[in-house]
Amino acid sequence: MEYKNSNKKVAFCSLGCKVNQYETNAMAQKFVANGYEIVEFDEYADVYIVNTCTVTNIADRKSRQMLRRAKEINKDATLVACGCYAQVAKEELKKIPEIDLIIGNNEKNDIISIIENHIAQKGTEDIVSDVMYKLDYVELGTTTYTEKTRAVIKIQDGCDRFCSYCLIPYARGHIRSRKIENVIEEIKKVVEEGINEVVITGIHIASYGRDFKGENIGLIDLLEEINKIKGLHRIRLGSIEPTIITEEFVKRLSKLDKICDHFHLSLQSGCTETLKRMNRRYTTEEFKEVTKRLRTKFPNAALTTDIIVGFPGETEEEFNMTYEFLKEIEFYKMHVFKYSQRKGTKAAVMPNQIDGKVKEERSKKLIELSNENEYNYNKKYIGREVEVLFEEREGEYLKGHTTNYIVVKHKTDKDDLINKIAKVRVSEATVSYTHLTLPTILLV
Repeated sequence: MEYKNSNKKVAFCSLGCKVNQYETNAMAQKFVANGYEIVEFDEYADVYIVNTCTVTNIADRKSRQMLRRAKEINKDATLVACGCYAQVAKEELKKIPEIDLIIGNNEKNDIISIIENHIAQKGTEDIVSDVMYKLDYVELGTTTYTEKTRAVIKIQDGCDRFCSYCLIPYARGHIRSRKIENVIEEIKKVVEEGINEVVITGIHIASYGRDFKGENIGLIDLLEEINKIKGLHRIRLGSIEPTIITEEFVKRLSKLDKICDHFHLSLQSGCTETLKRMNRRYTTEEFKEVTKRLRTKFPNAALTTDIIVGFPGETEEEFNMTYEFLKEIEFYKMHVFKYSQRKGTKAAVMPNQIDGKVKEERSKKLIELSNENEYNYNKKYIGREVEVLFEEREGEYLKGHTTNYIVVKHKTDKDDLINKIAKVRVSEATVSYTHLTLPTILLV
């Protein structure tokens, strides 16, 4: 059924990961196709949709805050909670009187008809099915609602790893991979629209293809096909499980000329004993070998990671082992998270939960190390030429990224470089970005 609503406005708030961003964009396109106008979340709208996240307690709280905020703008609007927090905690959300409709992750593809039917009937309701019984990847349609220069492309859903701290498998279900031809079709479409870079994302992209029965297809096979697409200039990988980084994988990856030399390897702890309690399935020595493999083939690679501090049972000795390991690896950036108890996970009921003040102290120490690493990495590029994809204006600067994800700023009042790749020379470095001289060679 198709609905045309030329006078209606819809606003989105997307929280959490790039998968949510992708799905929000896809949902937005459905509304555009059905006559809705997309407005900013702080503007007046007839429908507000919050695509929630539940990776931490802070994410839960942020989801609730954004949901309540919408009705302050228009008390008569239809307020919709969808996404991961809605999937695993619908009973909690039902206690928020402002919410009109709760939609699970399985139901995002039918969001137009669900909302229109709800508006016709009124009353609070939830439409949340069990994701664990979903065995096939659900296509949300090819999206054109992207950033100006970069498009997020979702290639799979779900996760079967069941790390002891994580709720996501319960929110997203088992792994479901997207057909190669559908991924290629979408990327070709966004390239035709002027996109220069795609970011390959999913809940657990390293598992891509494992659910294809009788087919020997993995992530590297998909990347090789994407690399063939004419007009595409950059392929950037989202967060990737280190166990997939074998010698063979890196060898094949290094032959792809469009792959960005920026790899986000999810570590979580630099102590093997802590990793065991987390159910992470690798040791610190194995992880170290992964970084060596990547740096051998990609000598300028920026390696980034996620770290959890204050995991249950993390002693001072274990934390110090993590700190020293992180110093040794020299990550470009580290995203530091204080452990958050998630009801329904094994870690939530583990003994020796860590005091909040201890978590805060450890978090600050790792953030300081991350800032130091970032500055040291950036300053190595002073005087060097790099290729930058300029993306947007930020005050008096144009901002963009190198292939290894260094933020570059260029002071200019002209916008002619936006969505262009230029070879530039770096003139100055700070903790979070570099400055540059005028571009010397325009590449795209």
